[in-house]
Amino acid sequence: MAVRLRTILRFPITPPLTFMDWSSPLWYFCYIMVLIGLAGYGSHRLTIVFLYLKHARKRPQPLNLFSDLPLVTIQLPVFNEMHVVDRLLNSVAALDYPQDKIQIQLLDDSTDETVDICRQGIARLQARGFDAEHIHRSDRTGYKAGALENGTKTAKGEYLLILDADFVPNPDLLQKTIHYFTDERIGLIQTRWGHLNRTFNVLTRIQAMFLDGHLELEQTARNRSGRFFTFNGTGGIWRKSCITDAGGWEHDTLTEDMDLSYRAQLKGWRFIFLNDVETPAELPVDMDGFKSQQHRWTKGSIQVCKKVLPAIWKADVPLFIKMEATAHLTSNFAYLMLICLCFLIYPNQHCQPDFGKYGYYIVNVPIFFFSSVSVVLFYLVSQKALRPGSWWKEIPYLPLLLALGIGMSISNAKAVIEALCNHQSGFVRTPKYGIGQAKRQDWRNSSYKAMKTLTPFVELLFGFFFLFVVAEATMQGRWASAILLLPFPVGFFYTSLSSLARMLPAAAPILSSDASFRDNP
Repeated sequence: MAVRLRTILRFPITPPLTFMDWSSPLWYFCYIMVLIGLAGYGSHRLTIVFLYLKHARKRPQPLNLFSDLPLVTIQLPVFNEMHVVDRLLNSVAALDYPQDKIQIQLLDDSTDETVDICRQGIARLQARGFDAEHIHRSDRTGYKAGALENGTKTAKGEYLLILDADFVPNPDLLQKTIHYFTDERIGLIQTRWGHLNRTFNVLTRIQAMFLDGHLELEQTARNRSGRFFTFNGTGGIWRKSCITDAGGWEHDTLTEDMDLSYRAQLKGWRFIFLNDVETPAELPVDMDGFKSQQHRWTKGSIQVCKKVLPAIWKADVPLFIKMEATAHLTSNFAYLMLICLCFLIYPNQHCQPDFGKYGYYIVNVPIFFFSSVSVVLFYLVSQKALRPGSWWKEIPYLPLLLALGIGMSISNAKAVIEALCNHQSGFVRTPKYGIGQAKRQDWRNSSYKAMKTLTPFVELLFGFFFLFVVAEATMQGRWASAILLLPFPVGFFYTSLSSLARMLPAAAPILSSDASFRDNP
């Protein structure tokens, strides 16, 4: 008996494996695969930076100059934009272009007092001798694409300048762009958006950086390296015959601009992006407006991806063009990866395999560089290009930019899933308040409200969860993990609390997520 007892004590029974023990390799594998996917999109950003630096100085030049300036139809699609319509009409009337060579179409789908403002504004232009018309639709079929399609039927000009309601074109816009159409192969001239209210608040500053990266780096790099690039929906001039040849405006996606752009380029039309011609516009000043805009853009891009990507791979274009178009059209899948990462971070903190000190860095450092550092470099290059003397002033906003991208992942991942599941939703207008025309506090009293959803409450839960994860890492002395994970709670708290602060004082019932995607003037 004593011998058996000594034997048992010498070889103690091994406790059974827990779920976290036997699933540790699976958790880590999924974690690494998601990070590799994000790193892949990060490497695409670095490719864009390389192409930009290589081709930025190759500014296109007009083939010739028009001896007799052509007639241009200016199309102004609006929907419930009472705060900005007059500003838009005044800026269009101030364009440095012969008055007899301009036709103005105010494409109005409004359902509120904007209709009367539009009528009065067009009457003022007509009294000044402009060829201007107010085209009002009571049926919003096709939303913006439907309004543009309807207006194009009666457009007198071969060239169509499209401006959204919140844009304020500079007087020389047409003079700097129209002559590129002397090349019969050119179907579109796109200008770079500027920002009227860039410094209005922290959110507008971060949005400006987001858009600067896309407009200065991506559009320039794609266009001048011979890759596909897309119309941004406004601030550009189309050749009417190009639109017709590509099949016209279609409204089966929420980003009709991207859809038409790919169809036209697949037909052989060439586009030009002028990054040194700026067309200023107003940025959304509140989180809900920003979310509704991003939701529409994200969902629409995935819809276009499903629609045109097969045609791109069947087209007779070089492989590098197909690959870049694929990366562009699928880039919003990164939000799904980011959501998956949110669910994998905590298990990975507790069951990561032990690769040793150097093995850990060999695996994680390259992934961190391509998934995170690449994003910082991307936006720094864009700011340095646009603000050579003051780009460094934007550096303090980079951590918030990363945090906002994380915080937006729930709303944008929802948009991706809706597109994949063919969930139909209307074109949700982003509220604009005419910032700069009125006092700063007036916009909060506007009757225009953005959507109400349950999303801010979900974001709030994610914020508390990651606050716990960061606190635990700090208490365990894992300072590097705590610092790297800090953007997660910051981002989720920022997006959720910014929405709730605007939503709760209204004392309105929280609508279901699906019911919220409708216009709420």
